[in-house]
Amino acid sequence: MRAVVQLTDKASVVVNGQTNSQIDRGLTVLLGVEQEDTLQDVRYLAEKIVNLRIFPDPEGKMNLSLLDIRGELLVVSQFTLLGDCRKGRRPSFSTAAPPGEANELYEVFVKICSSLGVRVGTGQFQAEMIVTLANHGPVTLLLDSKRTF
Repeated sequence: MRAVVQLTDKASVVVNGQTNSQIDRGLTVLLGVEQEDTLQDVRYLAEKIVNLRIFPDPEGKMNLSLLDIRGELLVVSQFTLLGDCRKGRRPSFSTAAPPGEANELYEVFVKICSSLGVRVGTGQFQAEMIVTLANHGPVTLLLDSKRTF
């Protein structure tokens, strides 16, 4: 499971011209689910993201988590994070989980984050979405449940 985590002042997802979800200060997470992912991968990333100490403390040092600042989380499913562009010019998505499996793990990820005390907004699975965000810092991190980077 892969995630792009961005510290955002605000973010929103629009589907078919309608706002599906929006958040204020917090994190925007683009989440890609791989074929081999399990509940262990989901739990690892959910807990890691909610507890990442990347928000500035009063001295400006990255020392506070989403929980510490009572921030919000916007989670958007994005299978293109698994695109392999090493060969040719067209990405291969052969490691992406099938839609049913990916949606199930995506929903579990959202539920775990919510159960940890975070208000969670979402995109719409398999929909064409317009994601708008104000990346603060900018702070952007790449996470992988297999810890490949």
